Amino acid sequence: MDLPHAAPRGASPHREHLGEHLGEHLGEHLDPGGGSPACRYHGKWNAFRFVEVAVTEAVQRRPRADGQRNRARILAAALRLFVERGPDVPFTEIAKEAGVGVGTVYRHFPTREDLIEAAYRSELDAVCAAAGELLEEMPPAGALRTWMDRFVDYWATKIGLTEAIRAVVAAGGNPFAQSRERLDDAVGALLSATAAAGVTRPEVEADDVVVSLSGIAMVAGVLEDREQAGRVLDLLYEGMRIRP
Repeated sequence: MDLPHAAPRGASPHREHLGEHLGEHLGEHLDPGGGSPACRYHGKWNAFRFVEVAVTEAVQRRPRADGQRNRARILAAALRLFVERGPDVPFTEIAKEAGVGVGTVYRHFPTREDLIEAAYRSELDAVCAAAGELLEEMPPAGALRTWMDRFVDYWATKIGLTEAIRAVVAAGGNPFAQSRERLDDAVGALLSATAAAGVTRPEVEADDVVVSLSGIAMVAGVLEDREQAGRVLDLLYEGMRIRP
């Protein structure tokens, strides 16, 4: 006598059909000769659970992906507006710029200080990640020189966030925690690649380069001639190169 087969409470007919279809194959695999009714039942049930879990995971992944995209849009919009208008930009305007509801902004960033710190760190993440990305896209020499320009752009954004970051520090935050170490790691990866390629001297220290770039970047913001900053970067770059 076959055991009664009842789908779990709340299961949709579509899921039940998938479970039965896969269960037949699973049951055949467990008992090629057709097997006992119990074996066929359990095969169908196990397959149903497989489909149930797979569908649930797919449904859960969608909100996470949407949430990540919304977060990235909020950070990009906040970064632009904080640099342009200071730390007091209303969340309603940030939400409008990002194309999301204001509730979505608050859900990701309950306080203004949270959003400011995350916006700064997103720019730090980008400049650090750029080192590896550039090494994948071009030879080490070009990657290093291109990244130096990218660092100056990062510093300009950091200067634009000065007032906003001051508000975070006043509230007890530390947006610069581990920033220098991460930048040293990024430069270290570039220098390792250029030294291995015979482009830069192996004794060049990553932190020395970060300090030098920081000084150039601070001055670059007040130079009337942007090309002058490029020429100063070229001088630093040439100072690191191996001479025949």
